[in-house]
Amino acid sequence: MTPTEPLVGHFAGQAAVRPPLPVKLVIAGGFGVGKTTAVGSISEIEPLTTEAAITEVAAGVDDLSHTPRKTTTTVAMDFGCITIDPTLKLYLFGTPGQERFGFMWDDIVEGAVGGLVIVDTRRLDDCYAAVDYFEHKQIPFAVAVNAFDGRVEHGLDEVRWALDVSEGVPVLVFDARERGSVRDALLVVLEQALARSQG
Repeated sequence: MTPTEPLVGHFAGQAAVRPPLPVKLVIAGGFGVGKTTAVGSISEIEPLTTEAAITEVAAGVDDLSHTPRKTTTTVAMDFGCITIDPTLKLYLFGTPGQERFGFMWDDIVEGAVGGLVIVDTRRLDDCYAAVDYFEHKQIPFAVAVNAFDGRVEHGLDEVRWALDVSEGVPVLVFDARERGSVRDALLVVLEQALARSQG
């Protein structure tokens, strides 16, 4: 039997199959770009969120001009999981978007094989910190432009230029509200991680 073949046995009349390989991915980006939405859209369990109400003090710090209906914000992390197939299960950790919570990133990212940086093209400045973080840590990542209201303000080539990411970093458009779109974006990250491990 090869290591890639499932271990099948019988116990009390039931077949036992090797559990799927656990893989940790991080979903990052600026404030209000859709990280919590993305985790919630795809998670097969009720996602764990650490949402807190946006207070008047926080509203004075966080730019709500592009997210006027946003009433809560992540203050620690989001967590969800999705079984891709019988051999692979993704554990998703969403980072808080505000710079003041950046001290938690090292703990959240530890052990992750890759990251998805979500971008709102109306405020690209908000995602520079996430891009810089993954580049500095040499963690494979992809940039996912969230299509707010079904559109993006800038083309993907412009986004790549503005973020100064290499040609090796995938830049794609996705919709954080749609399960299939989130899945496809995460699979791109997995491909990046696999390519890095084989390189």
